[in-house]
Amino acid sequence: MSELTLLLIRIAYLAVLWIFVLSAISVIRSDMFGARVPETARTPEPRGREPKAKSPSKRRGSPTHVLVTEGANAGERADLAAAPVLIGRGSDAAIRLDDDYVSTRHARIAASGDQWFVEDLGSTNGTYVGTVRITQPTTITLGTQVRIGKTILELRK
Repeated sequence: MSELTLLLIRIAYLAVLWIFVLSAISVIRSDMFGARVPETARTPEPRGREPKAKSPSKRRGSPTHVLVTEGANAGERADLAAAPVLIGRGSDAAIRLDDDYVSTRHARIAASGDQWFVEDLGSTNGTYVGTVRITQPTTITLGTQVRIGKTILELRK
């Protein structure tokens, strides 16, 4: 091979190597600090308050909170009155999980009418209802186990 061909191969190899390194750094940064939110999408909220969403109609026997039943954060809970409930490692999560297998914004629990749904937000390790990994919003009821990483959550009254 000519010297010019070898030089071009070396330069291409270095370029591919740097693209890989920079993409790995980008993934690590987004996992540690969360995804960037455009300035136009941000709405200033008073400190200590979460944005209010339409809460579902209160019926007798309907769930009132989400409870962490197993895992490092066992006993932690979030009221469903402030639905949707964000679950993850990020600081904006209503249920913040200290679990290496949980993404920054991992899953969301929201209501539609009288039904509650859990939705995976594109996490790496997935969200499971029972033993089934979900790929779309899935209905959950009282006592249904939702597994996120090594943590199990349930809807409770």
